[in-house]
Amino acid sequence: MKFTGSNVLVTGASRGIGAEIAKDLAAFGLKVWVNFRSGEAEANAVKAEIEAAGGKAEVIGFDVSNEDAFVSAIKSIVQSDGELSYLVNNAGITKDGLAMRMKSEQFMDVIEANLKSTFIGCRESLKVMRKKRFGSVVNIASIVGETGNAGQTNYAASKGGTIAMTKSFAIEAATSGIRYNTITPGFIATEMTEVLKDEVKDAFTAKIPMGRFGQPSEVADAVAFLLSDHSSYITGETLKVNGGMFM
Repeated sequence: MKFTGSNVLVTGASRGIGAEIAKDLAAFGLKVWVNFRSGEAEANAVKAEIEAAGGKAEVIGFDVSNEDAFVSAIKSIVQSDGELSYLVNNAGITKDGLAMRMKSEQFMDVIEANLKSTFIGCRESLKVMRKKRFGSVVNIASIVGETGNAGQTNYAASKGGTIAMTKSFAIEAATSGIRYNTITPGFIATEMTEVLKDEVKDAFTAKIPMGRFGQPSEVADAVAFLLSDHSSYITGETLKVNGGMFM
């Protein structure tokens, strides 16, 4: 794939889907800033893997829900590289529980970590990218933001909000040559899904027309496409990567 820009920040990139996105983008020649909140060793391992394959990477630690830290991190990247070409807002948390038992703090913790942090990243990237009138942002939402899910009212709200917010950023940024898109993964085979019991996995798989969980690399490839020059006329779009589970 072709990329006009030179670098990318991937939040929550120390493991799982984020790590795969970081490695995939590095393989296309981008310098990748690997963000972590608590997994410094894992982030350094991602960096080492990228460099061993001939790519370029730096590790940058900060909590995406901390506005000052996020703003400072983007400033540091621009000071280092002279620009921020691409951003992938991937970091997020879950705090599941039935709605009638969910405390407001439990709801807001997920909103802060998932939706507010994505807003901060989108806003700050717009400020930086508009100076060169170029850039692309991909926000990782979830199929749950489209369908809802029992026990995940807070998570669904954060991801549904991400989808709607991305469209608004896309409208505001279009005349500056900056694109904002969303990806909504379905069930993806990661460390989180590996701990599920076989009968639970089978029940989920039965709902997926393609008959299997997705791979992190399949999400990463979709991210690369939406960031790349090959999607230059696509903005405000929600790309489903879910094996047909929700169409």
